[in-house]
Amino acid sequence: MSKRDYYEVLGVEKSADEGALKAAYRKLAMQFHPDRNPGDKAAEEKFKEAAEAYGVLSDAQKRGAYDRFGHQGVQGAAQQGFDPEAFGDFGDILGDLFGFGDMFGGRRGGGERRSRARRGDDLRYDLEISLEDTIRGMSAELQIPRAEKCHFCNGSGGEGADGLTQCVTCRGRGEVLLQQGFLSIRQTCRTCGGRGQLIRKACTKCKGEGVLRSEKKLRVTVPPGVDNGTRLRLTGEGQAGANGAPAGDLFVVLNVTEHPVFERKENELHCTIPLNVAQAALGTDVDILSFDGLEHVRVPEGTQNGDQIRVRGKGIPYLNANGRGDLIVNVEVRVPTKMTREQKKLFAQLLETLPSENEPQERGLLDKVKDFFV
Repeated sequence: MSKRDYYEVLGVEKSADEGALKAAYRKLAMQFHPDRNPGDKAAEEKFKEAAEAYGVLSDAQKRGAYDRFGHQGVQGAAQQGFDPEAFGDFGDILGDLFGFGDMFGGRRGGGERRSRARRGDDLRYDLEISLEDTIRGMSAELQIPRAEKCHFCNGSGGEGADGLTQCVTCRGRGEVLLQQGFLSIRQTCRTCGGRGQLIRKACTKCKGEGVLRSEKKLRVTVPPGVDNGTRLRLTGEGQAGANGAPAGDLFVVLNVTEHPVFERKENELHCTIPLNVAQAALGTDVDILSFDGLEHVRVPEGTQNGDQIRVRGKGIPYLNANGRGDLIVNVEVRVPTKMTREQKKLFAQLLETLPSENEPQERGLLDKVKDFFV
């Protein structure tokens, strides 16, 4: 059976411009669209015929080939029949901005009536924890506002057994094959969003969206060794996917509050203890209240201001591994600013016994290395 002339199919003159072509196609599409003529094979064929005609005549290059050589000039583009899915669903046809270019991802006029079946969005929750929590670990209960899959329709958006019907555009496959010359393009069906089904009767609970807004309580476990900015992933606890698609994930981002005594540097814990001159010179024992209880620290004699004392295995645990970092005790030697007469007398006696070393000292190798990197 020979094909009808494309201009005759659309009912336009050969001189018709783009606007006239679009208006003619829109009129025919609204009249013969399968959604308005369920089960009518004749209407479906007329809809496809109009879509094929518009697909050729709306393309300047194909229109030129058709005007010169007729159907033979565009045989490659229509040898498998032009797929009407390229022009979107019934909502697109009614849209003021409808156009053939939409098949290549442009803005769809009138807004999409059905959401693409895609994975749900991820969510973020900021959780504040203490430095002690990073050492011991902890668990917390979160209250998460989100969209969940509608359990009344199981996320389909359809009401009951007859709430869904097979998509007439892709015939339940969820995708269509576009033939452009020698190039075949497999594209998600826009009519059904890749689901292969259309909503015949919308779910009364979710209004056809397939999701419901709610809040959910979740318990998250924070392992020892986490740091400020660590993200914990709870798979499938994000927003529900559209049309029954998988849900996104929930990312819990940790914010560690500052501690008044201890500071974290990677897996080391740092603190500072003050010593008087006598303690630094003679050595002493110091008890430090740490997260593991009372730590006994031995300060050796002759300790200088700025020296560090390392206590093994009393720092931050290694994340998802055995062992812990160290506790670093920084020494701050403090010289008294106010002394009694007796204290001054004792320091004067000490001064008589100590050598005088007031000449400027040559900088050490460590200082020179620091200057090199400044």
